[in-house]
Order: sequence, then structure tokens, then C-alpha cells
Amino acid sequence: MGTMPEGSSPSSPRTLAEALRSRGDEELAALLRARPDLLNPVPNDLGQLATRAGTRASVVRALERLDRFTLQTAEALAVAPDPAPYDTLRALLTGYEGDAEIEAALPHAVAVLRTQALIWGGDDRLRLVRTARELLTPSPTRPSPTGLGPTVAEATAGMSPTRLQEILAAAGLPSSHDPVSAVAALTSLFTDRMRMEALLDTAPPDALTVLDRLVWGPPYGEVTANPTPPVRWLRDRGLLLPASPRTVVLPREAALHLRAGRAHRSPEPVPPPVTPTATASITAGRPQVVDSTAAGQAYTALSTVEDLLKDWHEGGPAVLRSGGLSVRDLKRTATALDTTEQMAAFWLELSYAAGLLAPDGEADERYAPTPAYDEWLTLPSAERWSLLATAWLTATRTPGLVGSQDTKGRTLSALGPDLDRSAALEVRRRVLDLLAALPEGTAPDPETLLARLRWERPLRGGGAAGQDANAARNAVGGGPTDLRSRIAAWTLMEAEVLGVTGRGALSTHGRVLMGGAGPAGSGDGARAPAGAEAGTGGTSGAGSVRQAPCNAPYDAVSPAAASPTTPAESASGGAGAHGTATPGFTGEPDVHAAARALAPLLPAPLDHVLLQADLTAVAPGPLDRPLAETLSVLADIESKGGATVYRFTPGSVRRALDAGRSASDLHTFLATHSRTPVPQPLSYLIDDVARRHGHLRVGSASAYVRCDDDALLGEILADKRSQGLRLRRLAPTVLAAQADPATLLDGLRAMGYAPAAESAEGDVLITRAHARRTPPRTPPVPVPDGPPLPHGTLLGTAVKAIRAGDLAATVVRKPAPEPARNGELPRTTSAETLATVQAAAMTGSALWIGYVNADGAASQRVIAPVRVEGGFVTAYDHTADEVRTYPLHRITGVAELADDPA
Repeated sequence: MGTMPEGSSPSSPRTLAEALRSRGDEELAALLRARPDLLNPVPNDLGQLATRAGTRASVVRALERLDRFTLQTAEALAVAPDPAPYDTLRALLTGYEGDAEIEAALPHAVAVLRTQALIWGGDDRLRLVRTARELLTPSPTRPSPTGLGPTVAEATAGMSPTRLQEILAAAGLPSSHDPVSAVAALTSLFTDRMRMEALLDTAPPDALTVLDRLVWGPPYGEVTANPTPPVRWLRDRGLLLPASPRTVVLPREAALHLRAGRAHRSPEPVPPPVTPTATASITAGRPQVVDSTAAGQAYTALSTVEDLLKDWHEGGPAVLRSGGLSVRDLKRTATALDTTEQMAAFWLELSYAAGLLAPDGEADERYAPTPAYDEWLTLPSAERWSLLATAWLTATRTPGLVGSQDTKGRTLSALGPDLDRSAALEVRRRVLDLLAALPEGTAPDPETLLARLRWERPLRGGGAAGQDANAARNAVGGGPTDLRSRIAAWTLMEAEVLGVTGRGALSTHGRVLMGGAGPAGSGDGARAPAGAEAGTGGTSGAGSVRQAPCNAPYDAVSPAAASPTTPAESASGGAGAHGTATPGFTGEPDVHAAARALAPLLPAPLDHVLLQADLTAVAPGPLDRPLAETLSVLADIESKGGATVYRFTPGSVRRALDAGRSASDLHTFLATHSRTPVPQPLSYLIDDVARRHGHLRVGSASAYVRCDDDALLGEILADKRSQGLRLRRLAPTVLAAQADPATLLDGLRAMGYAPAAESAEGDVLITRAHARRTPPRTPPVPVPDGPPLPHGTLLGTAVKAIRAGDLAATVVRKPAPEPARNGELPRTTSAETLATVQAAAMTGSALWIGYVNADGAASQRVIAPVRVEGGFVTAYDHTADEVRTYPLHRITGVAELADDPA
């Protein structure tokens, strides 16, 4: 059992504002860092800061960011008397038998709550802020996670004195006609362990069974007009009190006795460890296996994104009126990429987040690559991957939600406007932090990782607020129902296919991308911050604590891989509750360092292929971009993988000829880039297609076909397949068609001919793919989860301004001859103002002034005049912490200070 800290002051603050005034600048900065919503705008003084810290929205936000044990500590304090000493709080968490782990972790939990201004007062009088108590105290409409009901005093409020006398008599207590004394006597009975055990020893077995059903909650039960004897026995002795005509409730004091003093059934003072998966032995101690696997996935990711945007090179699908991609177009994209619709949505969203894909903004709006895509293609492979991974890491769009429904029953579409989830960025970062805390090459068990995340954010991860419209569907599929757990599961999958992880373990370039060279953490021993007393059981008013022992991610973890701090611990000052300070990764991804780490693992581009006699070419690795682009025109891709197989067909060769290449150009190209001799069948194919290419010429009449060989035109007219083109002969060497030239070209090619389009001058038209690009577009901006964390300079300036404003608001002033009315600035004449200011300038004393600026805004300030001349006073302004000049005619009144500010 710990002792009360020596730092506890006998005179506790009466309000939260007074408690904040007793804090140092570093402690105020820690509060603003942990709850940045209090900083916007900067409070005028500490009174305003205390008021803002007690608002419902701010308190709810702070409670949502507490880990499970810190939240359990707040819940226990909510069911304790107000105020409650530290020992009472400890007893509610440890129970009658005590618990060493809870006692070790409790000081830190109290320190976190105090740092975040959720509790205040010394350890002899701990108080929850009023709003937090209202949110956490159990009620019939809002049950507490503790499962406790109302106190005896709350449950008997409004009960008749006669009924109270009956309960006292049945419980064997002396009668009292004073309701207050009667309630106190019944409360004393339920909190006295010896007398309570004696009372329960006389209870019928069925009555004890009823209590067992209610003891851990919910504490309410329905009864009939004629209850059973066990229920009647409990009701007569006050062990069940009426909550409504048909409902009874187990009083809080009685439930605590039945629970052996515990407020929670299962306190969790230590975060659950993240353990390795059952197959982790394959890669354990072999990070090179993880890195090579991740590099292969990274190369595949680059190829997939290129294939996607190449398919949309001339313009992609249309944008829905409500925004996003239609279900049909998503299925087509999945088929083209040879993947599932869910993965196709991921690649689309990744390209969109990286700024490579966007709507073109035209009247018939369609998706198309952006100009940034062309620049991205020119970068080395490793840098291209780093840009994609960075976009994924910092995005708040959630592709996993595609296909689900929003709260209004509308289906969420890929690239649509409703896929942003502010929690995605935090969860993704936290998952990767936990992966980095494991030894290199170790993959985590997903279930233990999800359990750790739920421990760190219980209100967001497991409550009703954390579930969305897909909860029921995921429950049927066996997956997690809360959004944060689903985002974590999607993060593990996306990191694997993107190449951030390999075989489930974080890769070296993944660690570097996040801004760290290795796992976060540097030890697993407990360390107390400066000012903490070893062996101190409580926490002093200043917030010094004794840290709880570290919980290593799993039993065999090395000291260098200690568990990283939770987000709440990081926000509360950076020192972990379960070990030494573990800063984790830096805030910004290191793009260039990640590219340097990945580059040696990616295969070097090749400048050659292997031609085979079956009219195929094998690329044994990634090809140089000019070679790959030319080969993709000359041949069709047949299969992909470690090696890409290209197949030459008459259609592909004709496509190259249509692009302006001659037969000799194609022969030279193949001979230059093939490590094997050009097979004879391929040479024959090129020559044969080239000989027939352009023999027929198609122009626009509406459309015509001309050919020097009139027999060939006769053959076309006699072919039944040409009937749809509606051809007729105008001359021995000319056919006219009622179809447009493009349709005529496609029809003749389908019949096995190789026509060429020609211009009005009779020249052959060279057809190349028309690249469609959007105007320059910026990537989507992530949706922040609340205000950003303030940096040190802003915190220091804000604390200084709050201190100065509080000094002006609370400084003691000498009474003025004509005191100002409540809420008004003091009024002094111009002569009195001038005389007082001149006197203060000569004596070097400080004054309190009322001042109205040029905009008519009134304020109160504490100044130390330096000189008075020309209708202006130059003074050091304690409120603004700088020297300023004020026009005398804008000073509405002055008052001398009782004591000059130090």
C-alpha cells in the first residue's frame, strides 16, 4: 500500500481555476498539448481556460482519448464520494484484497487525468470536473461501464419515512424518524463489512442468486406486483430499492460489498501485449526475407498503378452526378487489373490521394490522369513508391468503406466525397508504431494488435459511437464491428500489398519512411520523472508520479523493442506510463530516405528481351521505359509476374504500323533489343502485315475505300460481312460507304484486311493514342481529427499570454473614490488619469487601467508607465508582455495596485 505524498497541501484549491493557477508554466503547456482544442482561440485568463476545459464537447473529446485503465480510474472516481481521497479511489480499483499491478499503475493514471484537467485537487480531495462526473456517473438512462447503480441516498430520495422505518426494522437497525439519519444508518450498514456479511448470512439461497445476477450489472431488475419470496426478502431489507413501480435496483454500497470492493469486474492496468503470429518463426531474425518480400510487393504496386492509369490514358469513366465512380465502372476496373473490387478501390484511392488521378472538370466530367502523373513516371522506381506510400500514410480517405452504406442508406462509391474518416490517419500511424515495436522480421498476431488498439481507445474502439452502418454485416462475416478496428485490419492488408510490410512484418524501408531507423523505445524499466518520490503511492498536486512497470510487447522482446507509448501518454508529456520516454516516429514521412533504403532491393531496369519462336517475347525483369512503351505498342501483354510475356499478333503489328513505324524500323528495333536472334516466323509476320498494310485506303466521303486492285474491292463487295457497311462501287478502284471512317476501318479490320486511313490530300494518317490529362490538380487534403498539436513556440507564447491576462483579471486594486459598477470599467477624469500615470512613471509602480482601442473593444490591462509625453503614455504592458504606447484619451480609468506584480 502506498502512502500519501508529502507534497499534498492541507489547503486544497476550491475551484478548477484555482488549481490551474497553482500549476507551473510547463504543466499548463502539458495541458494545452494534451487538449489542443482549449487553445483555439487562446483563453484570456485561467478562469476562461478552466471554463473551457469543463465544457461538454471538450470533456467528451478528452475522455475519448484516454486508455482503458485511465478511463476506468475516472469511472471509479465518478462512483466515489465527491471529493474522494486517493486511498478511496485505490480501494475501488484494487478491492479488499489489493492488487500490486493496479497500485503501480494508478499514480500514472491519476497524473494523466490531472494533467488533462479532468480531475483537480490534492490527493486528499480528488474531484472530477463536473461535466465528466455527469457523463460517467451511472443513471437509469445511461448505465456506467462499472455496472453500479445509484447510492442508497439517491435511490431512497422521495421515499416515505414510513417505508424507511420498515426497512430499518427489517435490517435490524434502530428506528429513526429523521429520513436523513435513516438513510445514513442504512448506508453505514451496507459499507460495514462485518455487519453486511452477518446480514447476508441470513439471506435465503435464492436471494443470493438474485444478487449474483445483478452484482456486476446491469443493477436494475423488473418485478411483478407480487414478487417472489427471495425478492421480497431483499426488498424489505433495502438490498433492492424501488427505481420505478415495476423496477428495483441494487444500491451501489451493497453491490460494492458483494464485489469485494471493486468498481470494475476486470480492471486492466497493463496494456495487452502485441504477440507474434503463429508463423512468425519463418521470418523471425531474418529481416532480409521481409525486405525482399516487401520490395517485390512495392514493385507490383508500381506496376498496378501504371496499368490503371495507362488504361485511363485517353480518359477514364464518367464521374457520377453525386461524385465518385459507378459500381459498373469499378467492376470493369477490377477486371482490367485482375483483382477484386475492394482492391481496385484501394488502387484508385491511392492514385487519387497521390494526386495522379482526378476529375477533368469538363461538362461531361470524366476521370483522367493529372499532369503530375507524367512527372511521376519520369522518377526512379524507388522514389515513385515513396510518393505513393507517403500519400497512403497521410491520407484520411478509407477505401475499405467502398460498397458500404452511410447513415442515410446511400452506397459509398470509390473516389466519392464521403470516404474521409478522421480516425484513419491516427489508427494507421498507431498500427505501424506497434509493428515497429516488435523485433525486426516479426509479424504480429492481428487479434492481439486489435485488442491493444481497443485498450488504448476504449470509448472510440468499442462503444456504440465507434460502430457504423456496416457493423451488422461485418459481424455476420466474423470481422470487427467498430470502425477503428476495421481501419486497423485494412491498414495491415494495405501495408502488405503496398510493400510497407512483408509477410506481415514491417520492412526496413517502411521504418525509414515513418521517420525512424528502427523500433521506437529504448528500455523496459520503470523511470520516474523529475520530482517524483520513489515509493510514493499518490500523486502530488504538481503532478509528479511514479511510473508503472513496462509491459513488453511479448515475452521475448529485447530492450530495444520495448512497447511504444500510447497516444494518450505522448499527448500528456511524452513519458510512457510503462517505461522510459519513447518518442516513436517523427511526424513527417521521410520520402527520400525511404527511397534510398528501397532502391537496392528493386530490380534494375533492363534494355533487352528474349524473343522466342512462338511469336512471344519474354522480359526477364522491368524494362526501360522507352523499350516498354514501344514493345507495348508492337505486342500484347499475355502474362505478368516476375517476367512479362508479350505476344506478337497481326493486330499488334498493324498497331505499330498505324503509329508511323515502318517494317524496317520494327526489324531494327527487335534486333537491337533482343538477346536472342529474331525468329523467322516473327520476321515473316512483320513483312506480311506490312505488305498488306495501306493497300486499302479509307477516307471521308461520308467514307470511301480506294484500292488499285479492283479485284480486291470486288471481293469485299461480295463478302456478306460487308453488308452492314452498305458499300457501293463508284469507280473500278473506289467504294463509297454510308458508315463513318472509323466504323469502316474497324469493319474492314474485322474482316481480316489491313486498311490505312488517309487525309483529304491522300496522305496516310498516323494514329497515336491521344493522351487526356486534367488541368493541374492538388491531392485531396486530409480531414484532421480535431485541432493540430501545437508546437513549443506557440505553447510558450500562449501560456505567457494566459498568465498575463490572469494577472490583469485577478490583481488586487486599491479602492477608487467612485467604484465602478459591476461589469463596467472604472471611470476617472482626464486630470486624475494624467496625474496618476505621471506619479506611477516617477515611482516606477504598476497601474491597472481600463482601455478602449480604435475598434471600440474594451479591455483591462496592468501597465508599468515609463514616460508620459505628448498625450501618450509609454509603458511595459504585463498583459501583452511588451512595451507599448497608449493614447491617454483612450484610457477610461486607472487604479493603483495594492501590491505591485512580481
